[in-house]
Amino acid sequence: MAAAREGGITAVAVEDWVRSRLPAQWLDAVAAGDGPIDPAVAYPEAARVFHAALCERGWAVPDWPREFGGAGLDHRDAATVAAVLARYRCDLPGPYFVSRTLIGPTIMQWGSAEQHERYLPGIAGGRDIWCQLFSEPGAGSDLASLSTRARRDGEGWVVHGQKVWSSFANLAGYGMLLARTDPDVPKHAGITCFLLDMSAPGVTVRPLRQLTGTEHFCEVFLDGVVVPDAARLGPAEEGWRVALSTLGAERSGLSGDSEAGGVALGPVLARARRSGAWREPGARDRLTDLLVLERALEWTNRRAGVAGAGMSGAAAGSITKLAQSELSQRIAELDFELAGPGAAYTETGELTPAAHGLLDSRRLTIAGGTSEIQRNIIAERVLGLDRELDPDRGQPWSRTRRG
Repeated sequence: MAAAREGGITAVAVEDWVRSRLPAQWLDAVAAGDGPIDPAVAYPEAARVFHAALCERGWAVPDWPREFGGAGLDHRDAATVAAVLARYRCDLPGPYFVSRTLIGPTIMQWGSAEQHERYLPGIAGGRDIWCQLFSEPGAGSDLASLSTRARRDGEGWVVHGQKVWSSFANLAGYGMLLARTDPDVPKHAGITCFLLDMSAPGVTVRPLRQLTGTEHFCEVFLDGVVVPDAARLGPAEEGWRVALSTLGAERSGLSGDSEAGGVALGPVLARARRSGAWREPGARDRLTDLLVLERALEWTNRRAGVAGAGMSGAAAGSITKLAQSELSQRIAELDFELAGPGAAYTETGELTPAAHGLLDSRRLTIAGGTSEIQRNIIAERVLGLDRELDPDRGQPWSRTRRG
């Protein structure tokens, strides 16, 4: 367990608090190393009570200021809390990731006092789920090419367009929306960010079935949606700068060690020991390699956190996001192999936990920016290599090639 520095918080103290509030069955499931099993789904009432206490303490967003519902912890103490919650699989469920990690920090940075007061308490208190309305069918990796339009109409804006790959939009009460408000300037310059009420007339959400059979990715249609100017986040035509804050937070949020941000290695190690696979030299070498990579990722994240902005500003998040997503896929692949032939088939046709983990891990090198995009960012902003040629650079968006 981590020792406390003066004035800091220890993992032991966090673990004692967590263990005193979780039921014995939950603790037994964690001790058994059944990583793919979600105790919060198995024990929903216990999860509800625990999450209420977690939010009340401010540990749902431990690094947020107290006035916004957080605990006011520094990076190291917040990381300690996050690591223990991940170990016991008792943090707020996945649908709250976007709200806490992406949207909340962006509203803190760019929002007005009124927006802080209106939106942040619901996020910190685990009451409001948000989605990110960024990507479009024709603007995924090249996000700045987005074509959803918002036109001024009196004291507000009218929005038409389509978004896709919006995680948890089917559950969200609010969305952070990027829309083009000036088509006659270069593509990065004519974008504005809005905070959208997902219940507004003209908003239609359609879940998309994924490889695993789940449906948390969605497409969202915006047909004449009226958005008041008070819901604009940041200045008009400065939406790209706002989006960069969100994208940087997303990459950092998707780049923790495997316990906190991806496919957990700990349960795979435990199963390898129980099954005897650990005694096989080939499997042991692969597991050891993954463990070394995970520890290197953990300490890289800690070093970046202590340094504040990180090794190279926002580019540091691309380094760790790339490493974490590819590490998680390797963990899932080895877990499936170690589970044996039984992992590939069930009498009911449902996916086994190992098969679900294998298939679900494929999205990790796409979500938050593909591995190819992360490598471009690292090449250009960390290594100083030449930027890719863009024939549309500097051209008004209305004159660029789209298709």
